[in-house]
Formats: sequence, C-alpha cells, structure tokens
Amino acid sequence: MKRHYAICSSDELLVRWKKAFPGGVRCSRDLPHGAAEREGVVLWLHQEQMHPAALATEVSRLRALAPNLPLVVMSLDPRQIDALHAFDAGAVGYCHALAVPELMEQVAVVVDNGGLWLGPELMRRMIGSVAAAFDRRAGSTPGSVLDALSPRERAVVLEVAKGAANKEIARTLAITARTVKAHLGSAFAKLGVRDRLQLVLMLKSEPGVLESAA
Repeated sequence: MKRHYAICSSDELLVRWKKAFPGGVRCSRDLPHGAAEREGVVLWLHQEQMHPAALATEVSRLRALAPNLPLVVMSLDPRQIDALHAFDAGAVGYCHALAVPELMEQVAVVVDNGGLWLGPELMRRMIGSVAAAFDRRAGSTPGSVLDALSPRERAVVLEVAKGAANKEIARTLAITARTVKAHLGSAFAKLGVRDRLQLVLMLKSEPGVLESAA
C-alpha cells in the first residue's frame, strides 16, 4: 500500500488531507528517516505563504533529499505561476489544498503511475497562455519543436495548445475523433511527452514563449 507523507503546519488542513489518506502522516521538512529510500511513498507539500521562487527552492530541496519520491504541492490559492515554478523544480502534482478526498485520491493515482497532475482550471489557463505564441512560432521558427511532426499531427497539436478537446478538434479538422487520438498519440511520442500538460510545459521551456504570450 502506498504511504503518504505531508509537510503541513495546519492541523485543519492535515485533518482534511487524512480523509483521503487515513494512514498518512505528517512529517518535518527533513523527512522521516529512510523515507527517501522506501518504495510506495508520495510526498505532499503545503505551499502555505511561500512565494513562487521560495516554493521552487523548497521543492528543489526536497527533490534533492528524495529524488525518487513523487512530490505534490497543495495550495489554498492555486496560481499558474506557482504551478510552473513547482513543476520546473521537480514537482509532479499541483492541486488545491481543500480538494475533496476523492480528487486527492485521483491525484495520487496519476502521480503514482508516472503522470503529472494539474487541475482542469489551471490547465486551461496554462494552455491558453501559450496558445497565441504557439500559433506564431509554429510555422516560422527554425528548429521548432513542431518540425518533427507531420502536417496533420502539427494541426492537431496546435488545436490542443488552444485548449480544444478531441471532439472539437475532429470537427475543426473534419476528421474522426479516433483519428485525432491517433495523431495525438503519435505526436506525443515524437515530442517525448505523455499528455497535454507536458506539452505545455515543453513549450514553456522554449525561451520567450510565456513572456511573449503574456
């Protein structure tokens, strides 16, 4: 059974968190002895009042202590900039600290299976923040990440970057939803990403994308 540890100073939030993970325990910033070497451990960090840079520093510190543990950040005020700093520093999940137990359990399943978790609202906003810049760069930037894609795969990925669902993409491109899924899977494989979130993070890593879209 997966073991959950929480770095959280709020008793109220800890009680709520334990509704999702009854066997979970609070730990200090130095982590329990031997936790970093154990399998089946998820580490949850409450952001509290940390600014983005401080959050990134703390996530990086914890990742250095326990590089193999999936780390999820919980925030009472989820913000895109904080999520980006957390993921850049090595977090694999970012969610609301007041999420219902069922949602937290979903987060745990996703990160346990090697995925990344970002709430739907933040994901839409993150995708939207790069959509315009992605459109501008797609056809003109030498060495673009899109160069590896076929024209149809590129068209599908461009629609994904705008936040479109598979059915919407199918209507826009006059193809079937199954074909969209096939093109998207092929594109993800070529780009080395697992999902839409990783696609956006990849675009964000290219110099100037988010800045020019702001």
